[in-house]
Amino acid sequence: MNHAKNLKHRLSQPGIVMAPGAPDSVSARLVERAGFDAIYMTGFGATATRLGMPDIGLLTQTEMAEHARNMVRATSIPVIADADTGYGGPSNIHRTVREYIQAGVAAIHLEDQVAPKRCGQMAGIRLMEADENVLRLKAALESREGDDLLVIGRTDALPAAGVEEAIRRAKLYQDAGVDLVFVDGIKKIAEVEAVARAVEGPKVVSIVDGNETTALTAKDLEELGFSVVFYAVTALFTATRAMADAFAALKANGTPANAGPQHTYAEFTEIVGLPFHQSLDDRFGAH
Repeated sequence: MNHAKNLKHRLSQPGIVMAPGAPDSVSARLVERAGFDAIYMTGFGATATRLGMPDIGLLTQTEMAEHARNMVRATSIPVIADADTGYGGPSNIHRTVREYIQAGVAAIHLEDQVAPKRCGQMAGIRLMEADENVLRLKAALESREGDDLLVIGRTDALPAAGVEEAIRRAKLYQDAGVDLVFVDGIKKIAEVEAVARAVEGPKVVSIVDGNETTALTAKDLEELGFSVVFYAVTALFTATRAMADAFAALKANGTPANAGPQHTYAEFTEIVGLPFHQSLDDRFGAH
């Protein structure tokens, strides 16, 4: 199954692609089960679940590619993956693209920060020169070598240099040939609207829980002209809140009986695909 071709086909159809962020493979399965068209492999979530640390460029290229590969293996819908800055110079970018293609992802986004990178919602972002990043994006595009992987040009200029610079960079990255552009770091509805007005063509927006942009529905974003919307931290923040509450209840009560809503054991084993493996064992295992 070619997930990149599937995503391209879906993008050619009416309607915005909603891609909730999945911090790990089990949450990726839940995204698919909920009926979404795509999964967003969030670097913020990957770093949190693998290391318990913030999204400041701590995961390596091989760790991120492995994380992506596991998500692709666990699901059957396209995975759009964070590829940070490409993890080095042109040769590193080439390897990054080839690793993600081998992992089976449908799309990656590459950002225009210098190391150490930051989550787009954080302070302290430092940008590389736009012209340098144009060359890096062109290297990524050439590195596909005929494969269908979509390349998304991400700029983090909005929090670092303002909306006009972010728009300028998005247009430069479009001219470089990327499939979609992504202005990250948006926190206000006015910023969403400014990008929508100024940047034509396929584009991505990220709606981050806790800021005012959550008032915009997927239909609103579609009408503004966005092709894809990420909900990068919705599942992660909901899950960690639920776990914290469950642990607090367990500590206070000495029993999990009132720890909060849960899947049953049977429900959870179905989510992670136990029936398939039981079938294999029934047919081919030693009895």
